[in-house]
Amino acid sequence: MVTDALDLGGLRLSAGEGRSFELTVHVEPLRLGGEPYEVRPMAVPVKLDVSRMMGNGYALRLRLQATLAGACMRCLKDASPQVEVDAREVDRPGGGEELSSPYLQEEALNLAAWTRDALVLALPTQVLCREDCAGLCPVCAADLNDVDPAGPQHAHERAPDPRWAKLKELKLE
Repeated sequence: MVTDALDLGGLRLSAGEGRSFELTVHVEPLRLGGEPYEVRPMAVPVKLDVSRMMGNGYALRLRLQATLAGACMRCLKDASPQVEVDAREVDRPGGGEELSSPYLQEEALNLAAWTRDALVLALPTQVLCREDCAGLCPVCAADLNDVDPAGPQHAHERAPDPRWAKLKELKLE
């Protein structure tokens, strides 16, 4: 069963008491750099630890593993990096902004939003098909991963420096 929210007040935890849950959360597809990326599985299994703190607060820990599927940001081939998340949140009423979780409103935990945000924060800066992806040639768009490193290198003539363009107009006799 997919759970997008959890009523922490209904757990009736006393100060110092905690519980662990294994839940499934639905994660919507992401858009990174204008490209769509799908989270697999869409219903991600998560481990949630909830601890009640003194002063009616909560300490929360979220752990999950998911795969992101979409285009490589360098060569546009299929990429599917696996992402591991270990996120923590603290919510203590009256503790200020630093001790207030945006995912907890009146003891209702928005698990779907927290899962999605934690997953995005754990993503690599670039989604790549492989760690050493060479990408595409900026001149002809050839896939540089297919160039044989033992053979002749992929190269183009350098464009003339535009700062010297006026010299072409010079006529010497």
